[in-house]
Amino acid sequence: MTARLTLALAGFVAAFALHAEESAKTVKPGTYYGAQATEYPHWFKNSFLDLRADVDEATQAGRRVVLLFTQDNCPYCAALVERNLSQRQIEATLKSKFDVIAVNLWGDREIVGLDGKTYTEKTYGAALKIQFTPTLLFLDEAGKVVLRLNGYVPPPRFQAALDWAGDRQEKTMPFRDFVAARELPKATGTLEPQPYFLKSVTDLRRQGPQAKPLAVFFEQKDCPDCTVLHRRVLTDPDARKALSAFDNVQLDMWSAHPVVTPTGERLPVREWARRLGVHYAPGIVLFDAGGREIIRWESSFRVFHTQGMFDYISSGAYRTEPSFQRFLAARTEHIREAGHDVNIWRYADEPVGRAAPAH
Repeated sequence: MTARLTLALAGFVAAFALHAEESAKTVKPGTYYGAQATEYPHWFKNSFLDLRADVDEATQAGRRVVLLFTQDNCPYCAALVERNLSQRQIEATLKSKFDVIAVNLWGDREIVGLDGKTYTEKTYGAALKIQFTPTLLFLDEAGKVVLRLNGYVPPPRFQAALDWAGDRQEKTMPFRDFVAARELPKATGTLEPQPYFLKSVTDLRRQGPQAKPLAVFFEQKDCPDCTVLHRRVLTDPDARKALSAFDNVQLDMWSAHPVVTPTGERLPVREWARRLGVHYAPGIVLFDAGGREIIRWESSFRVFHTQGMFDYISSGAYRTEPSFQRFLAARTEHIREAGHDVNIWRYADEPVGRAAPAH
């Protein structure tokens, strides 16, 4: 009986495996929504991609170089072109004060980097740890990066970046103070309260074998973008689930109240934000369970990328995959292969099947 039972079970398992395999073949891949092709302005510099020579040429003309890292079908890149670069003042500032050089994050063109070494576009992007598109690097006359914008930022903030870097304001004022002087409202409101934030936490060190990774939300009072993040992005059920794997802490980026940082320093919040280089609210910095910063963003992201960044840490994928974009691509294919649609450009209150970004 035992032999017969074993044989029967083996046959059942084989039949079940065959059925599962056949079923998998019939699953229709999910649809991919939100991709947007982008046509970049004709006035971008047609560079030979010897960046030291580009910096020298720009300096002689009284301008500075901006490296713009892009990728195909990137809706955030499309937003940069169609919402920002289409504005007359932004276009005029860029044309008069900068040479803009577009670099494809996955391109194979040869590029001589600022260190004099030869790369391809994609290996240079990896060397610079470019995790988002668009990413903009503003270079000074020595080829030093004086400002880095990770991801899409709306027109007023983008204009502030152009004015600060174009007028060499780094010599007189930190960028975050320059932005605050333009944007920061009188502190009459409150931070956006949410149930997923830990209460009254001032020691951010991760301790013990069960320690969770840490998400620090740098925000400010009367912050419309913070409201959008919490009410139109993090209301998504899957995004909330991704948040639950973290200890989430909300800090007023201008506060003088002290915190103990993940590395054990006791600093006022505003000083810690300054040292981290957090320029905008909301700025979210993710640390692993050991207290090491892994990734951050200060951009106008939608549900898919926001959830993806939390999953990138909580899944442990960052340990073996240094490219967040490659992680996202693999994640997208995994979801679609399971028969689910993916929309990289939706808010939580919009349907998944929205075909393309509206500019």
